Amino acid sequence: MLNRNNSFFKWLHTHDGGQKVIRQRGTKNIPLENRLFFPVIVEYIKDGHTVTINLRGNSMRPFLESERDRAMLTRPEHLRVGDPVLAEIEPGHFVLHRIRKMEGDNVTLMGDGNLNCEYCKVEDFRAGVIGFYRKGRNTIDRTDGMKWKVYSWFWTHLRPFRRYLLAAYRYIWLNLFPLKYPKYANEIQLDQPTAYKIKKQ
Repeated sequence: MLNRNNSFFKWLHTHDGGQKVIRQRGTKNIPLENRLFFPVIVEYIKDGHTVTINLRGNSMRPFLESERDRAMLTRPEHLRVGDPVLAEIEPGHFVLHRIRKMEGDNVTLMGDGNLNCEYCKVEDFRAGVIGFYRKGRNTIDRTDGMKWKVYSWFWTHLRPFRRYLLAAYRYIWLNLFPLKYPKYANEIQLDQPTAYKIKKQ
């Protein structure tokens, strides 16, 4: 449990972006803007922690879902085309998208659920991704594992049909199989060297 003297705990109470911090069932639901939230996460990553966060937004559909899945972040080292990365593409604007192209220091990013690209520099990388916890599971789908690589190969090669596949996923698949949200919906964890859950004090 995080101590009240912990710098992150203090930060949560002083940088809420003008919004109240909502408490729910013993965990903190933190309605913070990305520009306030991610710089603190990035500092923990720089200090050698791996950080597990809940995903928000639909830009990595269909494999990853907002508020259902989690990403384990680490230092952005040895990243290649096809890897997911947390990047600050503009000051205060963070995205967790896939690297589509690298030409020197110039990088093209694209979310799996997006139709358009974003652009940044290698120096704008803020975190790499070890893997994802999906559908409430406690086992991680590693980005260097076969499952992720097979999915990535098929999905990136289906880009010409992405618009139609995403539409079918949204309007047909999700109506037939509604999403189920796991109990960890409001947790943030620092996984190394010690795992924490932000608990109500």
